[in-house]
Amino acid sequence: MAQHFQVRYTDDIDGTDLGETANTVSFAFEGKEYSIDLSDDNAQALREAVAPYIEAGHRVTGRNTKAARRTSAKTSSANTKAIREWAQANGYDVSNRGRIPADVMGAYAAAN
Repeated sequence: MAQHFQVRYTDDIDGTDLGETANTVSFAFEGKEYSIDLSDDNAQALREAVAPYIEAGHRVTGRNTKAARRTSAKTSSANTKAIREWAQANGYDVSNRGRIPADVMGAYAAAN
């Protein structure tokens, strides 16, 4: 006796019969990975909904990526003032307060 198996997909959001093909969208949220089968319209709606968050975020590579370690070295406020002045004089865009970007710190270290 022969058997014939047929796979049919259903949209996980609205139950629409998708036939033999579906947009299987994979994503991760709060450390958990998900996949969902969607129609073309629902897949596009999901992409549009998360687009602002993806654009504002940064991509993490590697499965077991660990958080960056904080360094214990502190930069004195007098030194950060000198670094900010040097950066502004050399065309870097730095704010008057807050963290100085690593590329600016590296360029300052290389120049001094």
